Amino acid sequence: MDNDEFIVFGAPQIEQTEIDEVVATLKSGWLGTGPKVARFENDFARYKSLETPQVAAVNSCTAALHLSLLASVVGPGDEVIAPAMTFCATINAIIHSGATPVLADVDYSTMNLDPADVERRITSRTRALLPVHFAGRPCDMDALMDIAKRHNLKVIEDFAHAIETEYHGMKAGTFGDFGCFSFYVTKNIVTGEGGMVIANNKDDINRIKVLALHGMTKDAWYRYGDEGYKHYQVTEAGFKYNMMDIQASLGLHQLARVEENLIKREKIWEQYQEAFSNLPVTTPKEPESNTRHGRHLYTLLIDEEEIGMSRDQFLSEMTKKDIGVGVHYQSIASHPYYRDTYNFDINDYPNSKLIGEQTVSLPFSPHLTSNEISRIIQAVEETVKETVLC
Repeated sequence: MDNDEFIVFGAPQIEQTEIDEVVATLKSGWLGTGPKVARFENDFARYKSLETPQVAAVNSCTAALHLSLLASVVGPGDEVIAPAMTFCATINAIIHSGATPVLADVDYSTMNLDPADVERRITSRTRALLPVHFAGRPCDMDALMDIAKRHNLKVIEDFAHAIETEYHGMKAGTFGDFGCFSFYVTKNIVTGEGGMVIANNKDDINRIKVLALHGMTKDAWYRYGDEGYKHYQVTEAGFKYNMMDIQASLGLHQLARVEENLIKREKIWEQYQEAFSNLPVTTPKEPESNTRHGRHLYTLLIDEEEIGMSRDQFLSEMTKKDIGVGVHYQSIASHPYYRDTYNFDINDYPNSKLIGEQTVSLPFSPHLTSNEISRIIQAVEETVKETVLC
């Protein structure tokens, strides 16, 4: 890639196999939810080492979270505890279920839910925990599952960043009652938009499949397939959350490459860690023992007192150098809607507040070339060193 070309943050890796599969789907005349979605579900279940394919492909991780909360019978008057530093979709899903979001702080070094703070936030109205495996690092699931068991709480894992992630020999998304994944354009598997639900209970996944398509008992593939027309019954007021075969056509081949792409991101991670080790920035903590980090994001923490530059100034300087960067995330309590509606005080979550003011995500895609990686490293070094020397 030309040195003058802008490096887009989170640009997806799309290869000819996906393109050919999408074209074949277009030619098949079946674009909606059909055989390729079913195949993608089965492949995903196999990858997650599920004994039975209790999964449902949907149109986003947000939909997956919403449906999981509904299947957990969480609603008005209930509380769900989630991290104070996460994407807004995690919190919006709780709100759309009718429940009240309760924030718990994260650990500064792992950026995952702090179990001790979770325990402090539990009340008689708490019905579920919604841990987020941030950036591909697994949460402390032993502690969180112990809390859930003692307080009789549902656990809905947001593993949007963590398809490859493992904790003590188990795969992320398989600990709790539900696991929810994202296939958004910046994720490690891309379908453009899309998501997947894992459920431990067969009745729960069956209900989710019904809720995901208007509350109908049979989807279009079964109504119009070659076995003859089948009538459907509407059993609930459901949603339009289903995945299409066009999306699954991308996902089938993305999933097939997920392990080789993880190896590529691990190598980029190592290059970043070595290059930035002597700079006055905070690099990610190395993975904990007996875990597997999904390597979804590579984040730096920019301390203005250390380098004389705010995080936002750092973002601007990197952009001037044609490097796309991201922020994952600002504290939920910093956003006016949540702050005003739920009376959140950002200072109640000090680690989330600090991370939200300091965090920067660098390009970390497996399709980055060696030249692009060198440009990113050079841009970080120049930005930091120029500031420190001023």
